[in-house]
Amino acid sequence: MLDIKFIREHKDIVERAIKNKKVKEEIDLDKLISLYDDRKEIRQRIDEINAQKKEAANNQDIEKGRILKEKSSELDALFLEKDKEFMRLMLAIPNIPSPDTPIGKDENENKVLRQVGEKPEFNFTPKPHWELGPALGIIDNERAANTSGARFTFIKGDLALLQFALIQFAMEIVTDPDRIESIAKESGIEISNKSFTPVVPPTMVKPAVLNRMGRLDPKEDKYYIESDDLYLTGSSEHSMGALHMDEVIPREELPKRYAGYSTCYRREAGSYGKDTKGILRMHQFDKIEMETFCLPENSVQEQNLLVAIQEHVMRKLKLPYEVMLVCTGDMGTPDYRQIDINTWMPGQDTYRETHSADLNTSFQSRRLNTRYKREDGTLEHVHMNDATLFAIGRVMIAIMENYQQEDGSIRVPDVLQKYLGNKQVIQ
Repeated sequence: MLDIKFIREHKDIVERAIKNKKVKEEIDLDKLISLYDDRKEIRQRIDEINAQKKEAANNQDIEKGRILKEKSSELDALFLEKDKEFMRLMLAIPNIPSPDTPIGKDENENKVLRQVGEKPEFNFTPKPHWELGPALGIIDNERAANTSGARFTFIKGDLALLQFALIQFAMEIVTDPDRIESIAKESGIEISNKSFTPVVPPTMVKPAVLNRMGRLDPKEDKYYIESDDLYLTGSSEHSMGALHMDEVIPREELPKRYAGYSTCYRREAGSYGKDTKGILRMHQFDKIEMETFCLPENSVQEQNLLVAIQEHVMRKLKLPYEVMLVCTGDMGTPDYRQIDINTWMPGQDTYRETHSADLNTSFQSRRLNTRYKREDGTLEHVHMNDATLFAIGRVMIAIMENYQQEDGSIRVPDVLQKYLGNKQVIQ
């Protein structure tokens, strides 16, 4: 959520953000500002009447107290009416995109910043993972369809072990302050080397919390448990971002960094017929997500660090990838700046998204009421970042397709072999 003062003083910037981010709802900023002023005036009148009610009670003036109580009730109802409409409009306004964010309609107008790594060369036609996996008995969508329906799978055997290897590999890096310092230095980033706290977060959240996170919509892509009024999370940050909701974080504790591993759920509404083969687009999948809370002046560097960590793990896995700056029409509502990493999939002859890094500035923390105290005692909202460490299924796809051999076996990346009992090949 934006600051109403910013909206009042920079209407033109806010209107451009609404247009460029393709917000479907029509938002009248003049009405919004008028509602804010009305709320403020009504609140002042309520406070004045409350003071008069206290005085009447002290003077034991029962009749005056009764009249003031009626006026107060009327004003309370009017305030709630104005406040409800004001908050509805406020919550519909997206975050302002960063100056370097490309203006564009959709993913076709995203900007590739760099491509890293050499694409593997094969003396045979590389296969897609949906052929490799079943042939090795490590992916079983057919039996999963019998138990759960389409877009579910059984990950089995060495591929299941590879998943656990990726988790251990990633967590060893982000929990080591020396590794964080080395990655930052290598990328020319001057920032704290504070490590990430591992988290296994809840995978169900209240609707109100998702709304405060700015991640409730689109509702049709989420699984909702009506009997308990809970949503299944589509990513770890949906619950981790609210970890310090309604708290004041001591300044000396910033940045706070978390790495959360969880199973995630998405209905994949609107994706009928798209990526139906293999395990790229599933209803259930596992991720490790990074979530950080930091000082406003450090938030861009914080995002740069998260991207540097993403690139570090991909280089260690020797997977070719491209880094992309996401345009206004393709980025999320809370995002100020979004950077994606797409990894080369030779079996599909294309790059596919495997990572995303979202800088949300104070957009989420304002809604969540997550703040810190400046040296002068004033309270400010922290800035928040979230970023994929591993979308595990997608990274396993990349490994399978880039490390495949002519006989259909799959070499294990060097950095992961120690986690699989020094196994070198899945066959």
